[in-house]
Amino acid sequence: MKRPKYVTDKVLKHFIKNALEEDIQDGDHSTLATIPEDLQQSAKLLVKENCILAGVELAEIIFKTFDKNLQTDIMIQDGQTAKVGDIAFTVTGSARSILSTERLVLNCMQRMSGIATMTHDWDSRLIGSKTKLLDTRKTTPNFRVCEKWAVAIGGGTNHRYGLYDMIMLKDNHIDYNGSIANAVKMARDYIKQSGKKLKIEVETRNLEEVREALKTKADRIMLDNMSVAMMREAVEIINGSCETEASGGITRGQLTAIAETGVTYISAGALTHSAKNIDLSLKAVK
Repeated sequence: MKRPKYVTDKVLKHFIKNALEEDIQDGDHSTLATIPEDLQQSAKLLVKENCILAGVELAEIIFKTFDKNLQTDIMIQDGQTAKVGDIAFTVTGSARSILSTERLVLNCMQRMSGIATMTHDWDSRLIGSKTKLLDTRKTTPNFRVCEKWAVAIGGGTNHRYGLYDMIMLKDNHIDYNGSIANAVKMARDYIKQSGKKLKIEVETRNLEEVREALKTKADRIMLDNMSVAMMREAVEIINGSCETEASGGITRGQLTAIAETGVTYISAGALTHSAKNIDLSLKAVK
């Protein structure tokens, strides 16, 4: 499947370089001590839990980055369903290279597959509605690219990638400025002065703030920690004037009811901070 726009070769190169350096430092001494330099072997990625598989393309890039001669034979692609006992791919080449990259590949794939699986499950509860499921910035530092990529693989939609690609005026921005109107005015002035093309989203906590945000003509109004009944009323007040986003403590069980309010988006930090890793193993082919 096509990579999201933020998953660039440059970003992946930086991530993989730092991850390998963190793990290997001056050498994988267990491997260097016991594995002959010229030994060629194969290993298989064994699936040990039913899941939506994610991180296959990344695994191939990690192998190639470390050793351009490693060859992968992929049986299950990113985003496809994998069952217990399935073999996702085999990798063949230097035994030393396979062993030195094994843990990085597994760490990425186990985490990404967990996120993709949870995202797919949650997104399936929105089938039949126009509401889209979003992730958030509640990600693991230095692992955001993989976690947000996994959300996309699982069928979710990515929210802003970071602080730089959208203006989101949250409660603290608003409280520091005294009002939603003041905060949005300052944001518009900043956009004009900087020449940046940024959308403005405003977080609201009650219907009074929804009405205030609506007057500012923000691009999106966030309905934060509201009851389903209040969200429904807020959507009626907004009446399609801008996008709406339900957020704050969203649970799986609430998804259908929230979507029925007519919100444009539901954002859930749980997709990236609460997903359970999937059990995968890289085993030698004997």
